[in-house]
Amino acid sequence: MSDWLKVGVMRHMLRLPPKIGTRSVGKLADRAKAEVGALSDEHRIVHHFVVRELPRTEGPLAPQVVAENLHLPLDRVIQILDDWEAKKAILFRNDQGAVVWAYPVTAARTPHRLTFKSGERLYAA
Repeated sequence: MSDWLKVGVMRHMLRLPPKIGTRSVGKLADRAKAEVGALSDEHRIVHHFVVRELPRTEGPLAPQVVAENLHLPLDRVIQILDDWEAKKAILFRNDQGAVVWAYPVTAARTPHRLTFKSGERLYAA
């Protein structure tokens, strides 16, 4: 019974048998790996920078800040942020184009507060 996969649909939790659940999760993981693997090293560098810097700044990160710190052209950073945001599960920007959250951290207030060994505090996305 504990091996059953629970899937939320609206207000209900459905249980999937282990065989179906494992197959479904495996397919989703393979698809996610293929999508992320298709992205450039610059995509990973930008995402890692944003995740590292959000706790330090405790606020949204403007594309200009990312571009300056990574020594990348601003238009390239904006394109990379567009690519990440299009995935809808990795990154989100505010109306000004600044990164508000990059999985797994966010500058927005959530019920999930993180405290890092360094003393930095932030909310979990």
